[in-house]
Amino acid sequence: MIQVTRKDGNEANENLIRRFNRKVLQSGVLSTAKSMQRFSKPISKVERRKKAIVRRERKADKLAKARLGLR
Repeated sequence: MIQVTRKDGNEANENLIRRFNRKVLQSGVLSTAKSMQRFSKPISKVERRKKAIVRRERKADKLAKARLGLR
């Protein structure tokens, strides 16, 4: 998984960095690491839907109170 990039003869540092970044993006190492960072236990579709409904209700309630000037 380690990306090795060697500098060619008269290559500029910017080109080397650009080449390295492209290799890292194409390999998928970064996306894998980010997905591991945000890992959550798998839950059923029903549970996800219930939680989404609760979130929407809370957000609507909060917006309604803000429109009325309440906290």
